[in-house]
Amino acid sequence: MNLDDYRRAARRQLPRVIFDFIDGGADAEDCVRRNIEDLGKVTLLPRQLRDVSSVDTSVSLFGHSWKSPVALAPTGFNGLLRPGADIVLARAADQMGTPFILSTASNVPLEQIARQANGIRWLQLYIMGGRRIAEQLIRRARNLDYSALVLTVDVAVGGHRERDVRNGMTMPFKPSLRTMLDFGLHPSWALRFMGKGPPKFANLEDPDQGSHSAELAVALGNRQMDRSMAWDNLAWLREHWDGPLLLKGILHPDDARRAVGEGVDGLIVSNHGGRQLDVVPSTIQALPGVLDAVAKAIPVLVDGGFRRGGDIAKALAMGAKAVLVGRPALWGLAVAGEAGVRNVLETFNEELSRTMALLGATQVEELSANYLNNIQK
Repeated sequence: MNLDDYRRAARRQLPRVIFDFIDGGADAEDCVRRNIEDLGKVTLLPRQLRDVSSVDTSVSLFGHSWKSPVALAPTGFNGLLRPGADIVLARAADQMGTPFILSTASNVPLEQIARQANGIRWLQLYIMGGRRIAEQLIRRARNLDYSALVLTVDVAVGGHRERDVRNGMTMPFKPSLRTMLDFGLHPSWALRFMGKGPPKFANLEDPDQGSHSAELAVALGNRQMDRSMAWDNLAWLREHWDGPLLLKGILHPDDARRAVGEGVDGLIVSNHGGRQLDVVPSTIQALPGVLDAVAKAIPVLVDGGFRRGGDIAKALAMGAKAVLVGRPALWGLAVAGEAGVRNVLETFNEELSRTMALLGATQVEELSANYLNNIQK
């Protein structure tokens, strides 16, 4: 019936260590809860007696038309859910006419994604271990027609995810006897991996040089990034990438204002799904300040806690151009593979379309502050 049903089904189908890895957050997980609870506090006021016989959820961003204002957020280590997971996600996004953002921490090479999914592809970038890996990733993405680069900026250090620590879900992986027994109690999950071996961070290997760093793999798994990355380094990125550049992880209005001044093409208001810093606000709470700072100079997208099409309508009414979804897509992936991811995206789109019709809006562009309850204005 809804995406919470997918979450419950994924919890049944996955070993606890895997489910906790995709479901958990940092420290006490207060930020994870805030993302969802604060979205629930936003309400919209419908307009009546409007012709809504035809509702169009499509949007246009960065030179591409999307079927709906929903993109698949970058999520790493998806190969834990099923082999070739990122291919499955990319295909589903392609069929649904929405962007797929490939994580640096993918278990599938950029080249394989490009061969098997022809839709809108973006690359999410982590900076670690110097700049060589980042430069070769950007070069490969450019040659493969990835159309936008998303620099994640909220990972100076890895968030403390207590569920993962308790489960031994660190790099290198340290499974307990209980975890191994749990694997055996989930045979449908375990059978997917027979003869395939554990997933690897496929994009740490330069296909031209055939080199792979075990040290970098551990750093990526534990989210040990380049702490020296600063605003001045954006000029270095621009030397290697001339397409749309978005910053993901912006919450402070001053950072949003600085990004515009630095020539960034878009922002993603994000708290990493509550997986990095537990004391930060929900993204829907931080969104208005970022939008005010940007003053419509560049598009602002948002992620974090979106579970209903009505949630998407709230963000759009506040001024966001699109929403990124992560965990719901992974629940669909775990439960039913490509069909599950498609169904998650279809559910978001159907719920958004119905919400728009009941609000009296026929185009995404019509959703504005005029629909926000006065309490939230």
